[in-house]
Amino acid sequence: MRGELAGFTIGVIADRRRDELAALLERRGARVVLAPALRIVPLSDDAELREATRACLDQPPDILLASTGIGMRGWLEAAEGWGLAEPLRTVLAGSYVVTRGAKARGAIRAAGLHDQWSPTSETCDEMVEHLRRRGVAGQVIAVQLHGERQPECTLALEAAGATVIEVPVYRWAPPTDPTPMHRLVDLITGRLVDAVTFTSAPTAEALLQAAGDRTEAVLSAFRGDVLVSCVGPVTAEPLLRRGVPVCAPSRARLGALVRTIVDELPRRTMTFRAGGHLLTLRGHAAVIDGDLRPLAPAPMAVLRALARSPGRVLSRTALLRTLPRGADEHAVEMAVARLRAGLRAPRVVQTVIKRGYRLRVD
Repeated sequence: MRGELAGFTIGVIADRRRDELAALLERRGARVVLAPALRIVPLSDDAELREATRACLDQPPDILLASTGIGMRGWLEAAEGWGLAEPLRTVLAGSYVVTRGAKARGAIRAAGLHDQWSPTSETCDEMVEHLRRRGVAGQVIAVQLHGERQPECTLALEAAGATVIEVPVYRWAPPTDPTPMHRLVDLITGRLVDAVTFTSAPTAEALLQAAGDRTEAVLSAFRGDVLVSCVGPVTAEPLLRRGVPVCAPSRARLGALVRTIVDELPRRTMTFRAGGHLLTLRGHAAVIDGDLRPLAPAPMAVLRALARSPGRVLSRTALLRTLPRGADEHAVEMAVARLRAGLRAPRVVQTVIKRGYRLRVD
């Protein structure tokens, strides 16, 4: 068996850096399903961004909240096109700069500016609390937005006496082709993916919106069989609010996200002895005596049902309930036949005449 994630299927719904994340997972043996939930679109009409930039020049901000690296770079590039880059850098150089994470910090430093503080959790709440303790009454705060407005952050700062200038640099839009996202919803509700990765809070909301009347079915899968892995606490918040258990790394980085999945998914496997073989069930595959044997969804569903009650006879009717709608008892026989062929271990699944099937446990 090659790779810690061999036999597992993982959904990747990021747009930006999705190929990088997919490559990290595939390098560890995972099967990856790419389904962008959103895409980042620069503001087609720069009037709003230009107006915010002019506001910063007219009222030099005492504080700058830099939310994202791509946002800060986009803002400065737009200002360059308007001939305002140097005046903007000059006014921002006098600001107390708070960066939400490493990428925003890198963009600030690349622009020749200096950052003074970053929250450990990379959350809006921690930034607001830090500034309130520091005191913001009568001060001007420029908040570089990351894809959508942050009314809670803005209102909290204004309630503390600050004047807030929101700086919109890009916005989120639905994917150009929604088909992969709808297909991923099918896979999640059918428990045919083992994990889904989230790299931003808006993508979590977009997935649930794409699910439509199947939202509760998606949330049920997330609360049970499908691992939800988020890059950090900000990303996890919409899912935690809906009662979904989330695993997340201590540092909000793609590499750390992948390591978290590598640690967590194998813990969810089922291992047992049957028919003289050691079996471990992994997502879309069984590992039999150390060899990975990928299986189609129907035989894998039958194997999982039998493994949940090792040694117990399950009728064709009981096994039929594990297969897609519209299947009949003949489909159960076909799934069992394909299961035996896929495992290449005929003694594992035993036929009990006139009763059904069971695992031949050791």
